[in-house]
Amino acid sequence: MNKKEGFKSGFVSIIGRPNVGKSTLLNRIVGQKVAIMSDVPQTTRNKIQGVVTSDDSQIVFIDTPGIHKPQTRLNDFMLKSAYSTFNEVDLVLFMVNATEKRGAGDNFILEKLKNLRTPKFLIINKIDQIKPEELLKIIMDYTSDNEFNEVIPISAIQGNNVDEMMVTIKKYMPEGPQFYPDDQVTDHPEYFVVSEFIREKILQLTKEEVPHSVAVVVESMQRNEDDKVHVHATIIVDRASQKGIIIGKGGKMLKEIGVRSRRDIEAMLGDKIYLELWVKVQKDWRDKQSYLQDYGYRQKDYD
Repeated sequence: MNKKEGFKSGFVSIIGRPNVGKSTLLNRIVGQKVAIMSDVPQTTRNKIQGVVTSDDSQIVFIDTPGIHKPQTRLNDFMLKSAYSTFNEVDLVLFMVNATEKRGAGDNFILEKLKNLRTPKFLIINKIDQIKPEELLKIIMDYTSDNEFNEVIPISAIQGNNVDEMMVTIKKYMPEGPQFYPDDQVTDHPEYFVVSEFIREKILQLTKEEVPHSVAVVVESMQRNEDDKVHVHATIIVDRASQKGIIIGKGGKMLKEIGVRSRRDIEAMLGDKIYLELWVKVQKDWRDKQSYLQDYGYRQKDYD
């Protein structure tokens, strides 16, 4: 780890209810796709780290799973994953959706943040979708009974105020070493990012039909004689009916998932790839510890 004179570095956690735009913000900040995006809430399952490096700083952003009431062992893992970042970071960004009223989920998070000593910002997202006069009411609603070091309204999708937010974040970072190389944008291995891209396409294409009962495991990635990277991945579902949906009539859905995934994976790897997808039924995998560990959700890391 290099230490430059006056260089700042630190870790920032992005928390909030499901579907407030945390992954969109992370991708915007990093300048390329590292977190998957979907209209389906609770899309993010692991803590996804995005790294932003400039001449005088390196900030590592952690996009946590949306905080919600757990219903399965997988949900419980996701919650512990989100909470575990609170005391590990230099700054917490609490993100809310300007188009939705403050609800029980927001209050639940605010309660968790009450006694936190780590500096915290209120980030009000989707301001492009509301009238300016509504913004003041939202700010008053959240700050009247809660203390924040900064309140920053943004639009993650359009980029409004995101640069200004980054300048403010940098002020709160301590002096420290550069943890990652200049060109590294995420700390996750390629296998993980590839599996997330495939899972994103499944969520986008199947919508409500296959909500959270899907996992993707990349079995192998290797370059063959044809100079293409051959990727073999298994899509895990917990019911036979879901397998049918993912494969689709005459394999049409699976083919479309493959086409869209390949596009993102090739952009990330900068290589031509050959993608082979298999679909497997593993009943009730989300409630079985051994399956969760096999599919990359290691609960023990967050206990």
